[in-house]
Amino acid sequence: MSTLILLRHGQSQWNLEDKFTGWVDVDLTPQGEAEARKGGELIKAAGLVIDRCYASVLTRAIRTSWLALHAADQVFIPETKDWRLNERHYGGLTGLNKTETAARHGAEQVKVWRRSYDVPPPPLPADSPFDFAGDRRYAGATLPSTESLKTTLARVQPYWESEIAPKLAAGETVLVAAHGNSLRAIVKLLFAVPDDAIVGVEIPTGNPLVVELDGGLTPTAARYLDEARAQPLPAL
Repeated sequence: MSTLILLRHGQSQWNLEDKFTGWVDVDLTPQGEAEARKGGELIKAAGLVIDRCYASVLTRAIRTSWLALHAADQVFIPETKDWRLNERHYGGLTGLNKTETAARHGAEQVKVWRRSYDVPPPPLPADSPFDFAGDRRYAGATLPSTESLKTTLARVQPYWESEIAPKLAAGETVLVAAHGNSLRAIVKLLFAVPDDAIVGVEIPTGNPLVVELDGGLTPTAARYLDEARAQPLPAL
């Protein structure tokens, strides 16, 4: 038996400003910091002893992990950061205001870009200020210019299988501090959620999702630690 804890980062500055964020490295707001600390307090209250942590290379996820682990009195555990746990790349929508984009392109089109499983937004323009090719965090990687949830899963899954799953198979308790879409990709993988159903799965910010796994890494139980802010979970 092993335990996986999925923790979505707290509110970021661009969440607050209603912008498509994706890979842009914005920080947490004070509310986001409080959400991260609350997540750690819930982990501590549940008596969960974490062996290691994984996070994306984006500040909002990294700081969420630090704040949560500090609140849980477990800041000393090993932590690995990898871009493959990043949020979905929003392509040409990156940096745009969500409400203004819906007014320009139509609410239904924006809903397809945001919530469909396999329809990505338009690609990032070549002259975009949000081109990450020169960022050393991604040195040597082939970077996307846009992503759907399907292609996000395609980059998350190999990392999951090569790095995270073996630790869980060895019986460790693992915390993954990441983003709404990269965590949804993991949930889809673990729970075998159909393509048409994963679009309805929401993961609340700062609310640890604790998944108990058997020796084959099949979920046997799952719960949110803050029941008042829980969202429906896929059937086991």
